Amino acid sequence: MDKQVKAFRIISTLEAISFLVLLGIAMPLKYIWDMPQMVKTVGSLHGLLFVLYVLGAVYMWKKLEWSFKTLVIVVLCSVLPFGPFYVEKKYL
Repeated sequence: MDKQVKAFRIISTLEAISFLVLLGIAMPLKYIWDMPQMVKTVGSLHGLLFVLYVLGAVYMWKKLEWSFKTLVIVVLCSVLPFGPFYVEKKYL
């Protein structure tokens, strides 16, 4: 497998996991148990991974010669909790 594709897969997986942790663990801790610290930490990490994911998607669009429609789908999948896992299976 190509190094760039492998790197994008790793970023994609980490971005998806960080989003799930943010939604499933950090947000309940903040809003149910009044413990906002984890949202700040996980939210910052997720934000960085989100930016890397979108930049990686644009790079993959050019490298793998995706259609513009595919790029839009891949980027939209980044805002769905399990979206990046779908991208890995379908487009990588």
